[in-house]
Amino acid sequence: MALLKSGLLWRQSSVLKRWKLNWCDLWIDGSFVFYKSESRRDYETRVNLKASCVNVKSGLECAGVCPPESHPRENLLVVYLRDGSTLVLCANSEDEALAWKLTLMEAKRNPVFTYNPYDDTYQTVPIDSHNAVYIMPGTQHVWVHRESDDNFGEQIALGLLAGMAAGAAMRSLLWMPFWFC
Repeated sequence: MALLKSGLLWRQSSVLKRWKLNWCDLWIDGSFVFYKSESRRDYETRVNLKASCVNVKSGLECAGVCPPESHPRENLLVVYLRDGSTLVLCANSEDEALAWKLTLMEAKRNPVFTYNPYDDTYQTVPIDSHNAVYIMPGTQHVWVHRESDDNFGEQIALGLLAGMAAGAAMRSLLWMPFWFC
């Protein structure tokens, strides 16, 4: 597995909002790993960017986040995750923050490649929220399962039923003032 980027980043804890200096490794499969030290003996946390990353912002785009002491706001990075949480990071320089942002976004959208030995070509399979990709090891077949909107008729029927119920309720309420005259 290839390493895309590695280095020291300040990471804000989620509970106490304290800043900690961590050694970070970003792997090509989208794993973003935080270690306690540069020796990489035991990691603190791991985030899978392909599965959980929604957006990455850096510098002045990071509203409402205070950087650690002696660091300007331009060094900030915020990684927004699917579960609604954020990963707040701070680099040592503005250029380093921008480099981390570009590398994080590249790791987030890095496609899956399949090799076709008959044509001697690589094909990309885009992974998004609507497709599931199944790759069998040892074979050259890729199955892509697409979700279909089979419940479209059910949605129309429910809309018509709700409209009829609302119309019946409104019609009976409109005649109510004449009953008391």
